[in-house]
Amino acid sequence: MPNTPFNRRAPAVAQATALCCVLTLALTACGGGSSEIAATSSATSTDTGTGTGTASTGTTAPTTTVTSPTTTTTTTLAGTSSTAGVLCAFNQSLFNSSASVNATSSASWSCTTTNRVLSANGLPDHVVGTFPNADNPNRISAQTVAASATLTPAVVSTAGAAATVGGYALNGVKFDPNTGGTCDNAGTSCSLIGGSGNWRMEALGQTSFKFGTDSSNAHVQPTGEYHYHGMPEGYVTKLGKGEAMTLVGWASDGFPIYARYGYTVATDATSAVKVLKGSYRTKSTPDVNRPATSLYPMGTFLQDYEYVAGLGDLDECNGRTGVTPEFPQGIYHYMITDTYPYIQRCVKGTATATAGAGGPPPR
Repeated sequence: MPNTPFNRRAPAVAQATALCCVLTLALTACGGGSSEIAATSSATSTDTGTGTGTASTGTTAPTTTVTSPTTTTTTTLAGTSSTAGVLCAFNQSLFNSSASVNATSSASWSCTTTNRVLSANGLPDHVVGTFPNADNPNRISAQTVAASATLTPAVVSTAGAAATVGGYALNGVKFDPNTGGTCDNAGTSCSLIGGSGNWRMEALGQTSFKFGTDSSNAHVQPTGEYHYHGMPEGYVTKLGKGEAMTLVGWASDGFPIYARYGYTVATDATSAVKVLKGSYRTKSTPDVNRPATSLYPMGTFLQDYEYVAGLGDLDECNGRTGVTPEFPQGIYHYMITDTYPYIQRCVKGTATATAGAGGPPPR
């Protein structure tokens, strides 16, 4: 449940400040703004769980074609994949000397015969911004993170299903792209946390509402939970892979999550690496009853975006099937992108309860 709600009245958009939205059982989070300072992170870590996964198995299901005004994309319901050979003994404990952390970040990933299991304290292991700050009054604090997802994910939906949590980074920090902020139809009553209006605020890509995110597109909930709304720049930099496919975490349905880069030809690891883009765009015409664009430009709300098959490199859930360094025979995987939706808003597999199943559908 949210702490003291913060309501603001339009049209004083540029003056908006925000309290962060809290962790709920729905697709709620917050983002926006920027407040980064220099800091350092130092420590040691161990990773004894490297390896490669296996190819999809089972019978391939019929294909479904999604047609847009200009393109046609074919999505195949793939068989079951196994991720058991990848990072099943990942453990790290690193002291983060950033002023807003000044504590040890710990994360442990292990595998049972059926599930991938995470135990972590949710503290970032990279440089972070200043928290509290003018647009986010919350301090980073250790959490009790316990989540699991299947080791044998399978694509079960061509359109995707909503999940309350996008997934977790290898460092134990949550991927949580949506917000709990809303506006009413008139745009005269907007609440940045715990909102009940019809129009859901976007965390990134808009300037009407500020939430005090840092350069890793992350900020802090009232519970003290640091979480990512977009590209985890600090973590990607820390991993040091450069312009290469970089595994950064696991989704709530068990599929891997990569950041920014992928192969030009999804099925060819010898093809050039490029920055992958999502397949969403802002609508040319605002939806009926939307608050005036003179108050809130297009891109402010979740409903301002539409999926166009083939517009970018990825599907509705910001993913695709292809080869990766860890899965050279191919697997469905999600991408964190610099373009909307940044982090996937839906999953193609089945999210387990402990990883964030359920929640409202993306629109």
